[in-house]
Amino acid sequence: MQAVDQQPRITASPVADPLHIWPGLAGAAEAEAWVEDHLAAARSAIAGLLAVTEPPSVENTLVPYDRARWHLGMAGSQSGVMFMVHPLAEVRDAAQRLSQVIGAESVALSLNREVYQALAALHASLTEGSSAAGPATLYYLDRTLLSYRLSGVDKDEATRQRIRSLADRMTALGMSFSRTVQDDVRKITVADPNELLGLPEDYLARHGVHRVQGSTSSPADESSDSLAQHLVAAAPVTLTTDPPEMTPVMSYATSPQLRRRMYQAYNDRGYPANRQVLLDLLAAREEMATLLGFRSWADLATVDQMMGSAAHLRSFLDQVESTARETAQREFAELEEFVRERDPGALPLTLSDARFWEEQFRRSRLDFDSQSVRPYFPYAQVEAGILATAGRLFGVKFAPVEDAVVWAPGVKVFDVIDDAPGSAVLGQTIGRIYLDMHPREGKSKWFSECSLVSGVLGRQLPEASLVCNFPQPNGSDPGLMLYSDVVTCFHEFGHLMHEVLGGRQRWAGQSGISTEGDFVEVPSQMLEEFFADPELVRGFARHYQTGEPIPQDVFARMVRAGAHGRALATLTQVMYATYSLETHDQPAATLDLDGLLRAGYDRFSYYQFVEGNRMYAAFTHLVGYTSNYYTYLYDKVIALEFFSEFDLKLLSESPTPLRYRREVLEPGGSKPARELVRAFLGREASMSALKSWIAREFDAS
Repeated sequence: MQAVDQQPRITASPVADPLHIWPGLAGAAEAEAWVEDHLAAARSAIAGLLAVTEPPSVENTLVPYDRARWHLGMAGSQSGVMFMVHPLAEVRDAAQRLSQVIGAESVALSLNREVYQALAALHASLTEGSSAAGPATLYYLDRTLLSYRLSGVDKDEATRQRIRSLADRMTALGMSFSRTVQDDVRKITVADPNELLGLPEDYLARHGVHRVQGSTSSPADESSDSLAQHLVAAAPVTLTTDPPEMTPVMSYATSPQLRRRMYQAYNDRGYPANRQVLLDLLAAREEMATLLGFRSWADLATVDQMMGSAAHLRSFLDQVESTARETAQREFAELEEFVRERDPGALPLTLSDARFWEEQFRRSRLDFDSQSVRPYFPYAQVEAGILATAGRLFGVKFAPVEDAVVWAPGVKVFDVIDDAPGSAVLGQTIGRIYLDMHPREGKSKWFSECSLVSGVLGRQLPEASLVCNFPQPNGSDPGLMLYSDVVTCFHEFGHLMHEVLGGRQRWAGQSGISTEGDFVEVPSQMLEEFFADPELVRGFARHYQTGEPIPQDVFARMVRAGAHGRALATLTQVMYATYSLETHDQPAATLDLDGLLRAGYDRFSYYQFVEGNRMYAAFTHLVGYTSNYYTYLYDKVIALEFFSEFDLKLLSESPTPLRYRREVLEPGGSKPARELVRAFLGREASMSALKSWIAREFDAS
């Protein structure tokens, strides 16, 4: 008889007690007390585990261990989120300190030999002969014991002490790096408002800039001399490097000088402080890898992933480069010829020119102006549309929670209700989500999904948040979004659905996004592809003034234009992945961060490098993903293969969306990622879908 994991069903739909989540805390002192309560609970669970005198069992060993992990996860994830989002600097400071304390506690557990020996003894007893533990439990033990060995639990006491010290240092350096980027918002003063020519009218109005009457021609087609008096402002305009202000400048500003200033300011964030912080962090990781018996951090960081090793990673990146190179050359040649016809003085194209001239190319050659679709994407409609899309695809409903305690005004909360036909929990609440979607002072300037509470089947519902920086609706300003913003929103919501739908596991350590690290971007990148479905998008893409849906021909041109430049963008991702790998695969003492960055751009980018580009000082993925930024590319390959299984014309009648939910999202981390791939595709993933995706625009031509 095959063993199964006994998973009790949820019979009620609570989201535990309201004090379990940090947003209700008033300040730093309360935060410290809240974290200490969770740490004390984790210590108590481990003490109970170690006090057991009977033979090890799932109940007396794995249950208390998993409960300790749940408490550490609660403290760690919410400290991390409050560090990113809390409006009070004192709470962000406390979160930074507490994250280091929690990190030290987690490292101590990972080096606790007695706990390791108890878990190993349990594993041995379960694998000797027949076991009723079930495959998910055995897989959990396998992964846990591997993580213990990779943490150095089997090293001598002196080595373990050094590992603890290095881990504490790495946590502190990582938090320092991220905090510097988070707080370093650069500002640009624009004395002549005509430098803002080409920017959308709502952008100009938001900055107190107005077009004088009598200007009827398109700013993108005119010279700055002929428009010298067409824009006016009462005072110099201040722009910031926050995404809603930076992105339009890079895409639409006709002034190459303004674009260059913004590019340099954005890519200079975190410098010079983070240069040495990063070098120190890389040195600590290198020493850690050496202590654990690995050639480099890159080998250590990939050994328990789908990738397996740094050597396999290099081979994969070479494959992707080979797949994209020919099409990228063709894309850039077309763009370069277009610029030569329009403005020969703009050659050679630099990295600060890229977005602007790609936009101009799409307007002229592909008959698509990305500004033209912004009126169809006011923020409120996009939010409602993505909720509706996710509901339709994944069989859920979203119920607003008006009385939820949140950390800042404007954060929205929804309970997620199961609405899938045949579900064992139909009509019940299966999770809660928090949407923190607009910039504010002190908040992280990136776009991310963050776990708040790990789900445990029958005990605790999962809760998660989106932390984003989309345009803020304000009064008469509807917060119009670029179509690329909407794609990003789809991406992050894919993570959110994985967190919630995968959050009904027996073990907290397998809940939500607990798969191998190089599978976590699959659900997010798969959901992005649905932005090419006209039926789904036209359901919410309506003009904010007239209510008319986006015209079908405009939508078709938008999708086609979005396909142009994919090969160039793919090579950029290869460059970032290579930089991430090389910084962790070379001796830190001799590492030249600037030289390595320049070499990467020279190899993978067709655009001319902009001197002074120090993007590594704000490349926060080097903290979180370390050497494994390749995850985005690796998972794109899988995501595109997954998406090819969907028939958009028969989406409403197709069983595929529900099958995807059951076979990919709901297992969370209870199965190896390769099993999830094989279960959904019926085979291993290949490069074929990526090849088609990269060449789609040219194939259509």
